[in-house]
Parts: sequence; structure tokens; C-alpha cells
Amino acid sequence: MSSNQKSTLLVTGASGHLGRRVVELLLETYEGTIIAATRAPEKLADLSKRGVIVRHADFEDQASLLQAFKGVDRLLLISTDALDVPGRRLNQHRNAVKAAEQAGVSHVVYTSIINPGPDSPVFVAPDHRGTEEALAETKMGWTVLRENIYTEMLLMSLAQALQTGKLINAIGDGKAAYITREDCARAAASALASSFDGRQTLDITGPEAVSQYEVATIASKITGQEISYIPVELEGLIQNMVAGGLPRPLAEGYASFDAAITQDKFSAVATTIENLTGRKPISVADFLFTHRDALLPVAS
Repeated sequence: MSSNQKSTLLVTGASGHLGRRVVELLLETYEGTIIAATRAPEKLADLSKRGVIVRHADFEDQASLLQAFKGVDRLLLISTDALDVPGRRLNQHRNAVKAAEQAGVSHVVYTSIINPGPDSPVFVAPDHRGTEEALAETKMGWTVLRENIYTEMLLMSLAQALQTGKLINAIGDGKAAYITREDCARAAASALASSFDGRQTLDITGPEAVSQYEVATIASKITGQEISYIPVELEGLIQNMVAGGLPRPLAEGYASFDAAITQDKFSAVATTIENLTGRKPISVADFLFTHRDALLPVAS
């Protein structure tokens, strides 16, 4: 491929929230070929009408992946949601990495999690760590985007907090540099469309690390309803979720993020978003203010 030709880009999981948004962002700025891969091509008929090539890709079917990745230069591998069976998601990711190399893809951008090392208590960390290792074993170039926790998750916890006036979890004094899905999409689109062809690992974080005390204060100011943060022990949190109807393994999985925040696994702040996109990431306060309509009905 000559230097004046645009790379052919492919986004996996393009019918999901993050994948679709990445494709939409690419359509705004990228002049080359864009391919959207998904298990459900019918869901992307609107993107097809806008010039996007839509291909079927099933992470359980190596042949479909090879066919989908044919002719692709740069590929965005969005981590799948296959969490029902331990090891299933990692196997899917390994299938995709293997197919990408066999199809001649030159660079893979992967959405990982921040600090996925063996000391991370987060239940999905092994999947991400294993995928990063699989990429390292190939001859391809890659960009690993280690994402912090989505700011959108705060809307879920605050919805309950606004009903009781209490924000309850097992995070204690821990802090996290929450990042919005929009900023993750912008970072992924920029990394995918870039000309970087080496290997790099980048932390994807918000502009500052905030505690649950700060989250409660911000939400209180936005809604006009007083919210207090009440830290509890990890086991107590798990038992409460089980009592609320969650299977214990799932409750333990959710609680593992609280444990990781208390260990400072999510507190690092990086400038990657601004470096990649030229714009600062959205803060927790700005995000919650923008989405105050989602909170106010609960508060009232």
C-alpha cells in the first residue's frame, strides 16, 4: 500500500453502543474505507446506507472472522460481553487476534481495562490480560487502550442513592478517574485512524480521580437532594446484592470493582484523551450535570 492511500479500517462489535459510536465518529472525519463487523448485520442497515461496508463476524466462528477481516489494514477489537462462562470471552478474543494476523491485518487497537495485571481483583482482568498477551505474541502492531470505569455507571448507583439519600458501596476512600463512553469512543476512533504502526499501551482516563464522597457531593448539588456516602465492608455489599436477588458469583464480580478502587487500581490520571483527540475528557461533574434530567425524576 502506497503512502498516499488510506488504510481500510474495521470495527468489531459495531452494533453495540461503543462500536456504533466509533463508526459514526469515523464517518465524520475519515475518508477511507470503513467496515463494521457484527453478529447482526441487519442492525446496521442505516450505516450501510451511509457508505459503511457491513460484514458478519461471529467470535465463535473462526471462518467468519477470517472472511470479515479480509483486506483490512487496521482493526478495532472491542472486548465482547461474553461473561456467562469463565474463559469464553478470552477464547473469543484469541480467535479474533489469530484471525486478524492470518488475514494480514497490520495493526489492532484493543479496548482493555486499566491495570489488568495478576494482582487486580477485578473479575474480568484475566480476560483483558490474556488478550494483551495474545497480541504481544503476534507480529502485528497494536495499541492497547486500557479504559477506566465508565462514568455512566454512576447514573445507576446514584439512581438508588437518590431514593434513599445514601450512596452505599465498599469503595471507602478510594478514587477512580471515571471516563465517559463518548471519550472512549473518540479515543478509539482516533487510535484506529492514526498512522501509528508500532506497539503501545495507553491508559484511558477522565481528567481527575474522584472519591465517592465527592460523587455524593456533586450529585447533591445537581439535584438539590442531600446524598451521604456510606462505606460498607466488601462482604456486606456482596450479601446485600445477593439478598436483592443477584446470584453470588455475579455479586462478587460487581464488588470486585469496589475492591480494585480501594487498592488504587483505577486512580491513575493520564492525558491520553487529549493527546489522541485534541480535547480534554469530560469530568464527572460535567457529565452528571449534562445528564441531570436522568437524575431529577428520581430525586423528585
